[in-house]
Amino acid sequence: MLAFEVKDMTCGHCVSAITKAVEAADPGARVQVDLAAHRVQIHSVSSDRARLAEAISAVGYTPTDANIQDEVSVPAKKGGCCCR
Repeated sequence: MLAFEVKDMTCGHCVSAITKAVEAADPGARVQVDLAAHRVQIHSVSSDRARLAEAISAVGYTPTDANIQDEVSVPAKKGGCCCR
């Protein structure tokens, strides 16, 4: 299981966008989101941490490694939540 902290994930729209991005990058992945804790857990089938972090970043969010609290080396692109 891979875990990311996504502090800029603030609502159901964010959860949906991140879930869809991860599932597009890894169609067999199971995604669990704890919105209150800003945590995304992914049971990956075929992708690695960097690819999934890139997928989250591509839709406008900033994933960090939930285990060590360091930013993953993929900067967020413009986009993300409509309520930010």
